[in-house]
Amino acid sequence: MPEGPEVETENLREAIKEEMEHSGGSFLKAIAATTAILAAFAAVAALRAGATVNEALVLKTEAARLQAEASDQWAYYQAKGLKAAVQEASQTAWQAAGKDAPAQFAENQKRYKEEQVEIQKKARELEEKRNEKSKEADHLLHHHHGFANSVALFQVSIALGALAALTRNRPLWYASMAVGLAGIGLFATTFLK
Repeated sequence: MPEGPEVETENLREAIKEEMEHSGGSFLKAIAATTAILAAFAAVAALRAGATVNEALVLKTEAARLQAEASDQWAYYQAKGLKAAVQEASQTAWQAAGKDAPAQFAENQKRYKEEQVEIQKKARELEEKRNEKSKEADHLLHHHHGFANSVALFQVSIALGALAALTRNRPLWYASMAVGLAGIGLFATTFLK
C-alpha cells in the first residue's frame, strides 16, 4: 500500500505550464524581452547624452580660453594706441613751443600704429576661433538634449512595461511599446543628425 496519494506528476507539470501560459506566462516573457531591449537602448542613449555634453563642455571651455586671449589682445591693442597718442601729444607739445619735434616721436607713433594692425588681426582671428568652438558646442548640446529626451522616453516605456507585467494589462504593454518606439525614433533621428 502506498504511503501517500498517487499523483501523476507529468500531467501536473503540463497543467501548471498550461495555466501559466493561460494566465500570462508568455505575455510576461514578451514584456521582459521588450523591456530588456528598451533598457539596452536607454543605456546607449544615456552614454551618448553624457559623451555629447562632455564634448560640448570641453568646447565651451576652449571658447572661453580663446575669448580671454582675444580680450588680452584687445587690451594690448589699446595700450599700443595709448603709446601712439602719448607720442603724438609729445610731438604736439614740441610744435606748440615752436620747435621741431625729435623724429623719434613720429617713428614711435608710426611703429605703434603698425603694431596695432597686427594685434587687431590676431584678436579677430581668436574671436573667430572662439565663435567656431562655441557654435560647435551649441550643436553638440542640441544633440545632448535629443539623447537625454530619448532616455526619458525609454524610462517611461520601461515603467509602463513594469506596470503591464504587474497588472497583466495588454493595452498598457502596447502603450509601453509605443512610447519605446518614440524613444527609438528620437534616438535614431538625433544619432543620424
